[in-house]
Amino acid sequence: MRYLCIDLGDRRTGFASGDDVVGIVQPLEVVQASTPEAQVVAALAMIDEYGPNCVVVGLPYNMDGTEGPRAALVRTFATELLARLPKLPRVALAFQDERLSSFDAEHRLNRTGRTHGEKKALRDALAACAILEDHLRMKRGETACDAQDEGDE
Repeated sequence: MRYLCIDLGDRRTGFASGDDVVGIVQPLEVVQASTPEAQVVAALAMIDEYGPNCVVVGLPYNMDGTEGPRAALVRTFATELLARLPKLPRVALAFQDERLSSFDAEHRLNRTGRTHGEKKALRDALAACAILEDHLRMKRGETACDAQDEGDE
């Protein structure tokens, strides 16, 4: 199954793609979109270009597991996106907890030696990668610790 992940932000929206067959996730791009309409249009363009079977949208939770204040905005975005998707072929939509995805992206970027401007341009797409990796791990029944153990070998 092909996936497109969306990390919705106030000014920038990050996109990543991946699949559950080989498990590879890659950052796509970061789109400057600061209005709900611009965010939906950007997402529709990415869906049209990459043809996913499922769109995964990062849902902001607080550290205690409750939905954060932006969760309602993300849910409204997802509802509008679903309403504007073509009925065929059907594209599924799933939410994924995005806690610590920006921290993960920042951690990855700090190891690259990129400039501040280069990091800023990639941060949201890498956050979308982290969200999608979590989603695929969850579907496989793995935990973040399992993935960390594999990376240490």
